[in-house]
Amino acid sequence: MSKDNKGLRNFVKRFVNPVLRNLARGSRGPFALLRHVGRRSGKTYEIPIMVWQVSDGFIIALTYGPQVDWLRNLRAAEQGSLRWHKREYVFQKPEFVDAQTALSAFPSFIRQVLSRLGTHEFVKLTTVPTGV
Repeated sequence: MSKDNKGLRNFVKRFVNPVLRNLARGSRGPFALLRHVGRRSGKTYEIPIMVWQVSDGFIIALTYGPQVDWLRNLRAAEQGSLRWHKREYVFQKPEFVDAQTALSAFPSFIRQVLSRLGTHEFVKLTTVPTGV
């Protein structure tokens, strides 16, 4: 990871994520609180993340690439949960999906932004029934 990218990630963790956590607790917009367990520490983490709902789950654009800790943790645990629009969703092992499939879930404006960022990796979180 480059020094610039690490600095940006630290800035986002320290200053941006606390604001986004508050937005994710609401009932509008694309922000969710993603919960996962550290693969080495066993510590529970909760991060704000942008998701787009599809019929059987959610799509996430991997704007930082596939080596982000939250994804590595979810893949190791083969499960996680997220809170979106004041509802809790449980999912099992995240799956990589092709760009064409993933991009169909995004609004046009977001597709354009992702294209300019060069984002071409996406993951799908397929939700499982919770019995609620």
